[in-house]
Amino acid sequence: MGKKSDRPASDLERIADAARGKGRAGPDHHDRVMSELPTTDESCGDFDIRIARDGTWYYKGTPINRLPLVKLFASVLRREPDGSHWLVTPVERGTILVEDAPFIAVDVDRQPRESPGPAVDELIFRTNLDETVVAGPEHPIRVEIDADTGEPAPYIEVRDGLEALINRATFYRLVEFAVGRVDPDDGREVLGVWSKGRFFPLGPSS
Repeated sequence: MGKKSDRPASDLERIADAARGKGRAGPDHHDRVMSELPTTDESCGDFDIRIARDGTWYYKGTPINRLPLVKLFASVLRREPDGSHWLVTPVERGTILVEDAPFIAVDVDRQPRESPGPAVDELIFRTNLDETVVAGPEHPIRVEIDADTGEPAPYIEVRDGLEALINRATFYRLVEFAVGRVDPDDGREVLGVWSKGRFFPLGPSS
């Protein structure tokens, strides 16, 4: 009898092994994976992974409760120009379903806390996967307004077109930092926030 092969116990572990590539995920894992993308356009189809609107990851309908595994998958997550989301590893790639945004912004802080101002303000967001993002030209904030309910849906870009939905509590905290400004295009006053020298409208002042 030959030696028993060390095959992954499940498809999820196989995908995880592929995401790890040549080594464990680390701070530079995302950049390394992007430089080692397969040269072929062939894919493994649908990985049957879903990210719910609340940020929970599911595999075949079951929540993935291992945060290190979710962080690993997030490190190889990619958004295509057509809006589709893929897990792209050095050895395979497959689509996943994202109901809204792949991340959730769960907290925000403003630096400096004393004597803030447009030129020095930095709004630092923390996501549900413990990433920190400083709003600015490379990480813009945008707000969509539901045409039927009028409810705002705020987002911040985390990287490469991947956004975090700003949760309700964090958005309320963001509004506390808001100031009024006259829109140069239509002359109406809007509320918004400053970060890294850029103004991000949140909605009309009324």
